[in-house]
Amino acid sequence: MMSVQLKMMCLLLCAVFVSAEVMPMTDFDLEKMSGKWYIIGMATNAEWFVSHKANMKMGTAMLVPTEDGDLDISLATLQDDGSCWRASHLAKKTETLGRWENDNDMRVVVDARFDEYAFIHTIKTKEGVSELLNALFSRNTTVAEDVVEKFRKFSLDIGFLEEDILILPPNGECKT
Repeated sequence: MMSVQLKMMCLLLCAVFVSAEVMPMTDFDLEKMSGKWYIIGMATNAEWFVSHKANMKMGTAMLVPTEDGDLDISLATLQDDGSCWRASHLAKKTETLGRWENDNDMRVVVDARFDEYAFIHTIKTKEGVSELLNALFSRNTTVAEDVVEKFRKFSLDIGFLEEDILILPPNGECKT
């Protein structure tokens, strides 16, 4: 289970490939993106997703901008046995506001109301094979149905199949 969560979170946070179709929001505000987010939904074309999606649950992401404009990301997911899977990552800013790179290419795109939700698009390329991941972040453990539908439409519009889209079931939180 930990490797599934690790793969999900790594896909969410890392990529080298540049996608011309999905661009960051034009009015992106890094400070408004900071803070705690719940990972409510995801869509991916990654092969591991098919066999693991039945066991996946909601997790949290803490996003903290650095003085240099990078983004410090801390992830946590409560496991079925009560243990907590955690990971930290530093995403390096690029010349494009709302876009970070390291091992992956991560973009805040399409639509975000920073006090409610944000869509994240990540492209991971390894050994010449690219995998895409969309994530729906929310400030709360629930999100309005119109936001879920907007996320589904966004994911379908860039080529995901309906079975590639998952709204994660609620989950307890890791203690700090």
